[in-house]
Amino acid sequence: MDLSNASALVTGGAGGFGEATVRRLVDGGAKVVIADLAADKGKKLAEELGDSVRFVETDVLSEESVAAAVAAATELAPLRVAVIVHGGPAAGKRIIGRDGARYPLATFRRTVEVFLTGTFNVLSQAAEAMAANEPLDSGQRGVIISTASIAGFEGQAGQSDYSAAKGGVIGLNLTAARDLAPLGIRTMVIAPGTFLTPAYPDPVQAEAHFGPTVPNPKRMGRPDEYAQLALQIVQNDYLNGETIRIDGALRFGPK
Repeated sequence: MDLSNASALVTGGAGGFGEATVRRLVDGGAKVVIADLAADKGKKLAEELGDSVRFVETDVLSEESVAAAVAAATELAPLRVAVIVHGGPAAGKRIIGRDGARYPLATFRRTVEVFLTGTFNVLSQAAEAMAANEPLDSGQRGVIISTASIAGFEGQAGQSDYSAAKGGVIGLNLTAARDLAPLGIRTMVIAPGTFLTPAYPDPVQAEAHFGPTVPNPKRMGRPDEYAQLALQIVQNDYLNGETIRIDGALRFGPK
């Protein structure tokens, strides 16, 4: 897909994966809306990257908030790309802990809401805007990339809510691709393994712990490697309805 005269929306655009993706999309010629709750980081990044980038404070669980971000993108240029890569609650405890306590339903529900319902909220509204685009010469109107995790395939102990949410994102993808195919809109999912993002306050410690568990290369992933894959998905019209693992052949064990 040609990104000239196109806009892109990146939810979580001020975070590790998101920032790297915003930079790749801008370098590729797109105008970009950074949609995030982290206002200070989002504004700073938008100011750095110039007039082709805007920040819109966005709550992915609010229809009105997402609609405002989508509208901001369409004001820049036809919305052709959406990358859904926002963060959320970390996985916590076992369903029944060693102390016999049950995992709270409210905590489980919140995680699923943010990662799965939030993804659908952005996907559906971005698709609605893309459906109004004039098709390109290829017949395509847009592409939407959601973010899962390899935990959506092999969740570890204590990841019931996170694994269920990310598994839901994976399960949603093919149906979304089929629903949107008549409109010329593609959907894809990226499922990262262990990546060195700002979520880890001590990067040296994180690399020392997680890096040796990756078969090859023996290190954690870099956010720009996610972003590079996202841009390649955008550029390759024949990628549709698939989940791509990016994990160095890592497979999570039970814990």
